[in-house]
Amino acid sequence: MKRANITLDEIYNLVLNTATREWEREQLLKCKSEIENGTNNEQAFSELEYRLRPLAARNNLTPDVADFYAKLSGKNQEIEPFDLAKHFENDGPDVERAIFAGGCFWCMVEPFETRPGIIAVISGYTGGQVENPTYEMVSRGTSGHVEAVEIIYEKKLISYETLLELYWQLIDPTDDGGQINDRGANYQPIIFVKNKEQREIATDSKRKLEQSRKYTKPIIVPIRKAEKFWPAENYHQDFYKKNRVRYRRIENSRKQYLTFLKFKGWLKRKFNKK
Repeated sequence: MKRANITLDEIYNLVLNTATREWEREQLLKCKSEIENGTNNEQAFSELEYRLRPLAARNNLTPDVADFYAKLSGKNQEIEPFDLAKHFENDGPDVERAIFAGGCFWCMVEPFETRPGIIAVISGYTGGQVENPTYEMVSRGTSGHVEAVEIIYEKKLISYETLLELYWQLIDPTDDGGQINDRGANYQPIIFVKNKEQREIATDSKRKLEQSRKYTKPIIVPIRKAEKFWPAENYHQDFYKKNRVRYRRIENSRKQYLTFLKFKGWLKRKFNKK
């Protein structure tokens, strides 16, 4: 097996990571102890990979440990850290941000990122009460956050109205209990507005969708004032690029459901006319 260079510092950092589960931490500490007591590095790493493999096969490792496992198993020689610089930069006069929650953020990146005028699309958490939330905390529903994307864009090349039009196509706006197969408050769809202008545009866009009668149920997506946005772990950033097969499977299932939902709305409008 050809594996990337792994250091004890990486293992130690994962041990200290508050998001690492206790069982994962035990395996990491065991590997670290073995190496410090004279076990050959390659043997210790091979045994660690073997112990982590069952959870990795079920996609059940915490995000940072999952990234580490990809290096450990040789499936990804270099885990490139996602560049979050744009998130922390001050925006210029022609740059604006939009924050949308629409279920699992894995499926909310590619549709926006591939449009002209998009500078960056960042997966993260917002709307909660806890500082520095982790995926574990958000998934358990203990932090009050929802999964969301922060879209940084050039206003001259793409408008907020256009982003909203795309957003409505990606979600089930009648479901406040989650989205498609993702259930729970952390997956509910929400539009987070940064200013008065965005609120007015979002309100008007939602009203037009309601008047279109495209859906058989009421539109329930709330429009809320934007709160602090916390970027998610590296594992979740640009997921559609790093995990193509799994992403396409989830995306196709989501598209099929949304197509069916729109067909139901079309049938209702057709028979109401008759």
